[in-house]
Amino acid sequence: MKAIFLSTPGKPSTYVFKDIPIPEALPGRAVIKVKAFGLNHAEVHMRKGEWPEIHEISVIECVGIVHSCAENEFAVGTKVAALMGGMGRTIPGSYAEYTRVRVGNVVSIETDLSCEELAAIPESGGTSSLGHAAVNLAVNAGARVTATTRNLDRAAILKDLGVHEVVLEGPELSKRLPYKGFDTVLDLVGNSVVMDSLEIFHRGGRVCIAGWLGGLAPIKEFNPLLQMPTGVHLSFFGSPHFGMSGIEVSDVPMQKIAEDVAKGRYKAKPSQVFRFEDISKAHEALEHGSGNGKIVVKVSK
Repeated sequence: MKAIFLSTPGKPSTYVFKDIPIPEALPGRAVIKVKAFGLNHAEVHMRKGEWPEIHEISVIECVGIVHSCAENEFAVGTKVAALMGGMGRTIPGSYAEYTRVRVGNVVSIETDLSCEELAAIPESGGTSSLGHAAVNLAVNAGARVTATTRNLDRAAILKDLGVHEVVLEGPELSKRLPYKGFDTVLDLVGNSVVMDSLEIFHRGGRVCIAGWLGGLAPIKEFNPLLQMPTGVHLSFFGSPHFGMSGIEVSDVPMQKIAEDVAKGRYKAKPSQVFRFEDISKAHEALEHGSGNGKIVVKVSK
């Protein structure tokens, strides 16, 4: 099979194509024929050598067909999505024609949607692919959503998703918002803005950090005693733990999300689709922000 390797894992790298054997089935693992995968900013950090754990075969998610499963948790030929569980970090990811994943990080999906459409279902930052997913879920749940974007030219895209108000992302956002009594913030920009995010809640409000579009630098001189408002909750979603006990991938309603996409209730079309051989062009598009949503790479027919 063909796989895409980082040229120098742990350091700034280019991508190199190599031929390697198809992974063998092991207990507790499923071998998946990869049909498509979505790009994530995590892979950009991996390629630049900025991520603490980096495998030479990158990518943290994929959609495909079960090729083999040692203990038959999934039947051969089942359409599945796989994500996290060390993919691209401690085990080979899905920049390959086949990948082997813990069965706890695999979910089956019965749908007529194409694999490219399924791969567009992911991770402030409303116009990121994860931001799109979060907006879809929140709007469908009946929430009134305010979203941020680094480019107000994309406000119409967010409005079309059901966002009530679009605000320009930037320094001191809390001082520019006309309303500061939010219930919840999903912070995808990360450490660079989290202290500002804590200023826009009512008492009992929650902020969850789940992305690092603003970079990986730590919060400077963070002192909860002096800097956190009373009664505000700060939490963190760590994707490496996804699929472990208590944070099951099966808890994600992927089947219902796929059904909602098919019915048009959840908007998850790929912004761009690239060929497997054009992985470098796909990364250029991701870094330049030319995709309004999830950029997808098609691996096989």
